[in-house]
Amino acid sequence: MNMPLTIDTLSDQAHEETTMAPSRQEDILPTAAELSAELPLPTATQRQIHRHRNEIRQLLNGSDPRTLIVMGPCSIHDEVAALEYADKLKGLADAVGDRFLIVMRAYLEKPRTTVGWKGLLYDPDRTGSGNLAEGLVRSRRLLLNLAETGLPLATEALSPFAMDYLGDLISWAAIGARTTESQVHRELVSGLSMPVGFKNGTDGGVTAAINAMKSAAHSHHHLGIARSGAPAMITTAGNPDTHLVLRGGRGITNYDADSIGRAIEALSAAGVSNAIMVDCSHDNACKQAERQVGIAREVMAQKAAGNHCVRGLMLESFLEPGRQDDGADLTYGCSITDPCIGWDQTAALIRSL
Repeated sequence: MNMPLTIDTLSDQAHEETTMAPSRQEDILPTAAELSAELPLPTATQRQIHRHRNEIRQLLNGSDPRTLIVMGPCSIHDEVAALEYADKLKGLADAVGDRFLIVMRAYLEKPRTTVGWKGLLYDPDRTGSGNLAEGLVRSRRLLLNLAETGLPLATEALSPFAMDYLGDLISWAAIGARTTESQVHRELVSGLSMPVGFKNGTDGGVTAAINAMKSAAHSHHHLGIARSGAPAMITTAGNPDTHLVLRGGRGITNYDADSIGRAIEALSAAGVSNAIMVDCSHDNACKQAERQVGIAREVMAQKAAGNHCVRGLMLESFLEPGRQDDGADLTYGCSITDPCIGWDQTAALIRSL
């Protein structure tokens, strides 16, 4: 016997239909293999990237006395401005190549504390609706064009899947303060064929980064996506070329001699590389871009005084100084994320160092 539908049962059915409604939308993307076939890496550029990776390794292990400088926009939003910056940077890199190995920041993903624009890869037109299909093509094409300048490229490895599409163009990668503790990112790094810097945690402590370096040096088995697009168990060999990046923490800085000394002691006690890169921006600069100049000079003075564990600097720099809110009438060559020092100040700083 069928029971009559009551107001309560109708309400329950409506609630069930609502809760069963799809909570996400799936838009099929090209596989990493398909995108690489559409935008292939030329053999000459592949050899160049291999050479750049080896140069960075030699610098980090101390066999090359130069200083590694990773510099460029906080996050690229304008491909034309990024290419103009790269042309300028290549000229500067060649002029100071006996002292510095300069790597351009080509950051295409923007980690967010809460919400906001997630970067060229995810939302290339900055409409808020997202378009990964277009973002993947534009990001890979941009990296190919930047690599043609002859510069080594750096990025933050935020999405593990994104590195399948873009990682072959990258010579140095960073794992940010928010993701250094992530097991997924440690597994990712263990399978990358480039040197990687782990940033200290958001609290300023180095323990998480040291643990990450240990983990990434070992082989892992993890869930992933094959280049064909199929789910796969990924087996990694381990990455021996990791190091620490000091970027400060909540209310503290860690680029002074005592902080760097304590970090070196902790790295040595843990039996991992004691190479140090100092991020002159972020919490070390208290979000004030112009402070990067003084920080870079102080850190280089420590190296000149005999601290050979100081191997690198990171700078946020663009064509124009400062930052601006995104909108219809943007200043060309000015960051829409973190503030940067402008080109004139950048060139003067590097030459003064």
